[in-house]
Amino acid sequence: MALNQLSLLRPLLCHTLLRHVRSPLVVTSKFTVIPPLHLGTAHHPTVACSRFYATKKNKAKAKDQTAKVNIKSALVEDIISLDEVKEDMVAVLNALKDDFTRSLSIRTSPGALDHIVVTTQDGKFPLNQLGQISMKSSQLILVNMSSFPEAVAAATRALRETSMNLNPEVDGTIIKVPVPKVTREYRENLAKLAKQFSNKAKDSVRKVRSNAITHVKKVKEGHSEDTLRLVEKQIQQMADSVAADIDKQLAAKTKELLG
Repeated sequence: MALNQLSLLRPLLCHTLLRHVRSPLVVTSKFTVIPPLHLGTAHHPTVACSRFYATKKNKAKAKDQTAKVNIKSALVEDIISLDEVKEDMVAVLNALKDDFTRSLSIRTSPGALDHIVVTTQDGKFPLNQLGQISMKSSQLILVNMSSFPEAVAAATRALRETSMNLNPEVDGTIIKVPVPKVTREYRENLAKLAKQFSNKAKDSVRKVRSNAITHVKKVKEGHSEDTLRLVEKQIQQMADSVAADIDKQLAAKTKELLG
């Protein structure tokens, strides 16, 4: 009789085991058994999952941060002086600023003529060291060359050769400089000159960078290739930074000239 009852229970046991195999239990502790969740049911609503994607801007920023190199000059001074390379590049930027101030002024005033370089037999001198510059009227500037009369011709030539569209007239030791009218065409010409100045400055920066990298490539003994590559990368970063500053100076000057 016991065997007969067991045979009757066998289908029920098999059905129960089959249910457990198809829906495995999740055991969270030694004594607690929790059935699996059926997502999307009334008792277990579906959970929406959000995926956060990095924006292109963030990716570029992260890439830029990882790519930057910052080597202390003292650690590679036996390879090259990074401080001197930087100084040479910054000197180009400062020279550009001076050119913008001296040669690309919209309003001609006595101060705008101060730094015009006059070439004489004794050397090169700023105009304000050779003559006394004063404003006769809003339309006329006078340069009194009585202290250095022998430099009148050279000073007149220097005034004509500037990009300020000046047409000086000589009256003894006095140079009369009419103030040119500021026209739209004049402004546009100055803006073109500013672009030319900035391009020359970038060429100079590239030359400093090229010479520095050439020097680094020649230094091989006692230094790994990785170290030399990092130094070259540092030099390139310095050049890129100064080039960006040149672009900023050009943009500001162009806005000032064109209004």
